[in-house]
Amino acid sequence: MKRKGKALMLLPPLVLTLMLITLVGPVHASAASVASSGHVSAPAHFTAPPKFIKGSTTQSTNWSGYAATGGSGAYTSVSGSWTEPTVTCSQTAYSSFWVGLDGYNSNTVEQTGTDSDCSGSTPTYYAWYEMYPKFPVNLNNTVKPGDSMSASVTAGSNHSFTLVISDSTQHWTFQVTKKSSTAKRSSAEVIAEAPSSSGGVLPLADFGTVNFSNSMANGQAIGNFNPVEIVMVTSTGTVKAQPSALSSGTAFSVTWKHS
Repeated sequence: MKRKGKALMLLPPLVLTLMLITLVGPVHASAASVASSGHVSAPAHFTAPPKFIKGSTTQSTNWSGYAATGGSGAYTSVSGSWTEPTVTCSQTAYSSFWVGLDGYNSNTVEQTGTDSDCSGSTPTYYAWYEMYPKFPVNLNNTVKPGDSMSASVTAGSNHSFTLVISDSTQHWTFQVTKKSSTAKRSSAEVIAEAPSSSGGVLPLADFGTVNFSNSMANGQAIGNFNPVEIVMVTSTGTVKAQPSALSSGTAFSVTWKHS
């Protein structure tokens, strides 16, 4: 895993004020070598905090999709399905697709999903899970463009979370149970994301359009919770990834616009 270091910038007071009202969008690491056990911990990546803006739509520098939000302990499960998109590679870039609890208004995320990344002109596809802020774990299970993916995160007793991801095209399922004593369970998300390094948000790979379906929170359509629509933008406001409207409360797409 390569990290890209950047010099720190001093932000003007207005930007600092806006950043105080943030969503916390932790991200998983990019592809790493995989141990024979089937997965490996990879170096952490850190997010650039999305900005919360007035109204029901949020602009984020790294997330695009929908988030159901509520008070502490409001969400016990999240699930969704998607078709792994084909990435078009012209540079090293990254894109992630996942479901998770927390992260919108808390500083943990319990999440699992897939990546369609570019190492230069070479595409790579893989699955992972993460109990942020702990290091992510990448899986060696085969993922290919066009595969039918589904995933869920379910809260259990004693601060436990069961994370499940399946590829029905490749006929595999991975499940793991982990604990987080600091998880608030205050949001549930279905998201397309631009991963970040310690130097900031990385280029978003051109994934075309990813189609999400069966997006559920607490066993209900995520649309029942009046979820926040999240639009991914650059630091100057250019749209990077645009979600569609929800269909039947459970289905939507996210379309790549800009790296």
